[in-house]
Amino acid sequence: MDIKKVVLAYSGGLDTSVILKWLKEKYNCEVITFTADIGQGEEVEPARQKAKQHGVKQIFIENLKEDFVKNYVFPMFRANALYEGVYLLGTSIARPLIAKRQIEIAKEVNAEAVSHGATGKGNDQVRFELAYLSLNPNIKIIAPWREWDLSSRTKLIEYAEKNQIVVPKDKRGEAPFSIDSNLLHISAEGKILEDPWMEPSELVFSRTKSPIDAKDEVSEIHLRFDKGDPVELNGKNLSPAEMLHQLNILGGENGIGRIDIVENRFVGMKSRGVYETPGGTILFHMRKAIESITLDKGASHLKDELMPKYAELIYNGFWFSPERQMLQKAIDESQKNVNGVVRAKLYKGNVIITGRKSPNSLYDEDLVTFEEGSFNYNHHDAEGFIKLNALRLMMNNIKQK
Repeated sequence: MDIKKVVLAYSGGLDTSVILKWLKEKYNCEVITFTADIGQGEEVEPARQKAKQHGVKQIFIENLKEDFVKNYVFPMFRANALYEGVYLLGTSIARPLIAKRQIEIAKEVNAEAVSHGATGKGNDQVRFELAYLSLNPNIKIIAPWREWDLSSRTKLIEYAEKNQIVVPKDKRGEAPFSIDSNLLHISAEGKILEDPWMEPSELVFSRTKSPIDAKDEVSEIHLRFDKGDPVELNGKNLSPAEMLHQLNILGGENGIGRIDIVENRFVGMKSRGVYETPGGTILFHMRKAIESITLDKGASHLKDELMPKYAELIYNGFWFSPERQMLQKAIDESQKNVNGVVRAKLYKGNVIITGRKSPNSLYDEDLVTFEEGSFNYNHHDAEGFIKLNALRLMMNNIKQK
């Protein structure tokens, strides 16, 4: 494979630093590094210094937090997407944005290839590479974990030491678990978490307090929605990234958003993951509340039917597929009248909806009241409605006899 330039998704950590050196050694090529700040909670500037130390001449470090939330997280939440009924897709939704920017940079610098640090067992290799190929079918992809013989942490550290790559003290032993984070969530997987019977210790959690230890008082919030997206928190207009950041703080201090699940990976195996999605969990429940009064029954139920397919597409890496884009258009069309305010109480892991109102509300007090209403509803009409719906049941009973 004749490669002169490759764009590497680079975090500045041990693994990607080893990959950087390995790419130069293996392919005798120039490596361009790309570091995306999508709210992982760590300083990204140190990655620049590390890249310089390794002789990288072209270094891209970009703040993509607003792009991430506005154009990826919020569209996904309009679908109320949950993978296998529980997972809010925090890792899955970050990959298409990183891959898209990598491909754009590769075009800018005339690179023939892109590279990532995902392992050969996980979902991320699929997500990155499906996105790469969707955006540039001719791009060459280098996946070191599928090519090299550094098959253990010990071999990785030996390679690093041999090539004067700094190995942090906490990397010399087996890591207790693997972490991935962005503005939407933090995930922990592997090592001490691989036994699904073992309860995760509090050391696993960094974004949320335990519901047991969360403050013993209620936090009441108001969230205003415009076309399905949150735009105002407690009377204050916020940008998409700032909105999610503030919801994360509120959710974290109230013990909201922890899940411990065993999921089915796209590659075929089961995986245990411990996730923290505090702001996303609040947003999910409050969005459902505003939809409950603004979405027609048929539209709402159809959305519920489409959601598992939509969620699976994102989980499996098909963000840029025609079918995901088609579903997105239908979902966005349903959100035109999802406007209004939701009130909720946050308390020890719970999001308790206490009120919702909208100028586009389909809820009619006069229609649903047990008292006499002015709406032209005739109770006797219900008799014919019931008999028509019972017709096939009655015929089934008669025929069976």
